[in-house]
Amino acid sequence: MIHFDWIWSFLALPLPYLVYKFFPAAPRQNEAPLHVPFMQDFESYSTDKVQSSGKLLIVLAAIAWLLLVMAAARPQWLGDAVELPVSGRDLMLAVDLSGSMEVEDFQLNGRLVDRLSATKAVATEFIERRNGDRLGLILFGKKAYLQTPLTFDRQTVSTLLGEAVIGLAGKETAIGDAIGLAVKRLEKQSVNSRVLVLLTDGANTAGEVEPLKAAELAKQYQLKIYTIGIGADEMIVRSIFGSRRVNPSADLDEKTLAAIASKTGGKYFRARNTEQLNQIYQLLDQLEPVDKETQSFRPTSALFYWPLSFALLICALIISMRLVTKGRL
Repeated sequence: MIHFDWIWSFLALPLPYLVYKFFPAAPRQNEAPLHVPFMQDFESYSTDKVQSSGKLLIVLAAIAWLLLVMAAARPQWLGDAVELPVSGRDLMLAVDLSGSMEVEDFQLNGRLVDRLSATKAVATEFIERRNGDRLGLILFGKKAYLQTPLTFDRQTVSTLLGEAVIGLAGKETAIGDAIGLAVKRLEKQSVNSRVLVLLTDGANTAGEVEPLKAAELAKQYQLKIYTIGIGADEMIVRSIFGSRRVNPSADLDEKTLAAIASKTGGKYFRARNTEQLNQIYQLLDQLEPVDKETQSFRPTSALFYWPLSFALLICALIISMRLVTKGRL
């Protein structure tokens, strides 16, 4: 259906008549400087032609004015109502971009990849499933940065996560600052809807806030934190001296991550491979389900350019007719 956003603009329709009625034009001087003896033979013909042309111009001018007012009223085409599921949940993702995330101890589609690549692949699917949540993205290394504020635009969150690179925020790990930034961004949101999913592969080595103090602050603001420790327990390193087994997750501070989750009512998960990481995100879907409440909106398309274009064409036609009439007379 067609809807006029500024329908009060139609109050301007009688404006030309009011101007004509209360502000009449000055009388024209019709005295001719030269009298032609046989001019009376053409008077009736010229008068009829001028009158008919004048009436047509008035009609065209009225139509043009109507179209201009219609364009000013902002006509819009309202489409069919579209329902959107809305949970009212505000969920922040905090992803570690420290140097240790470049360790290649995960497999993705049969090939060895670094931890960040595996995280991107699994987290992107998780983001796509969060239809109805407002999502935000925090990237942290030596410092924590808000990459994406809370938004329903899951595609943008996925895109910006995909563009993240190791070392973008520094080579160290500021877990406490990431939690503090999440608290700051979520403190004004509705209680019982504040969730942070924090993924890291190390221990807090930078930042101004200690992780456990940040967890206490999160608890005060009723921010629930789910922590994920990522990294394999064992991998084979080959060198000129042979092969040896090492623990690439030796720096992972599981005790602190578990304490952060426990203080805030969340859970700590351990992801040693891509399958476990995927299972964790699926479990998060169950722990923090998307509600099925819906909101609806009607897509709109602007139509003002149609009446405006026709009005301009009619104005051009009026000018042309006046020029032709003056030229012939």
